Amino acid sequence: MSTTPPAAGTVSATTAAPSTSATLAALPTSGRAGAAAVTAKEAYLVDVTAGTVEYARRQTRRVPVASLTKVMTAYVVRRSASLDDLVTVSKDDVRHAAANGATHAGLRAGERLTVRDMLYALMLPSGADAANALARRYGPGVKGFVAKMNRAAKTLGMRDTLYKNADGLPKPGGDRSTAQDQVRLANAVLADPVIATIARTPRYATGKTAVHRAHVWRNTNRLLPDEAQGLKTGYTRPAGYCLLFTSVRGGHTLVGAVLGDRSDAARYSSARVLLDGASANGV
Repeated sequence: MSTTPPAAGTVSATTAAPSTSATLAALPTSGRAGAAAVTAKEAYLVDVTAGTVEYARRQTRRVPVASLTKVMTAYVVRRSASLDDLVTVSKDDVRHAAANGATHAGLRAGERLTVRDMLYALMLPSGADAANALARRYGPGVKGFVAKMNRAAKTLGMRDTLYKNADGLPKPGGDRSTAQDQVRLANAVLADPVIATIARTPRYATGKTAVHRAHVWRNTNRLLPDEAQGLKTGYTRPAGYCLLFTSVRGGHTLVGAVLGDRSDAARYSSARVLLDGASANGV
């Protein structure tokens, strides 16, 4: 996330997206999902199973997306690392989160955790400390890692996305993406069973070992587990309240993004309106 209030963020989806990123841009818009109570500035909802766009509002407008950035961080790590690799937390990783007032996973310098554990630390509490440690290790170096993120975005067809760091914290020159691009990314990560499992997990605990303390991380996504199966929340002042989400309704996998909402509660309300609207109209 970033400078943060409560956020949400988790995912799962067992239905593979039938669309490549190129196909996604061309999906027909049904316009069936209700819109009256959607307060997000930008919003996009796709019925992946039917191959239709259920709702679109300023879906191609380029805006900051705060900690939704960490979804791409997880995606790149999965292509760069083994889940059993050990990552050593540095003082700089801890300071990075503390100095920016960011959400963190409570990591301490010198701890060594597996990549699997670090992905939970990244996604559930939205740890900027975990993001920095992973980027530093698998760039190698944060700058190199961000270059990998931008290459991945290009490969996925996210033409309106530019990353400046691995955690979505505000930075001069600013990162940017769109609701449509974020749904493209969600479709890609949902095809990865590891990230999908992590994103839908409400709580994860790792016991004390010789190389790290015990940790318990809780998912900040308040739609879990009954209303949705993921994916990630984000908040900064420039980005507002953001949510990338997926839910299975009536056998249909719905994937959506709301960006720039006015409050923590509002982003969940906007997501529910979109999901319920789609369900009420035959999904």
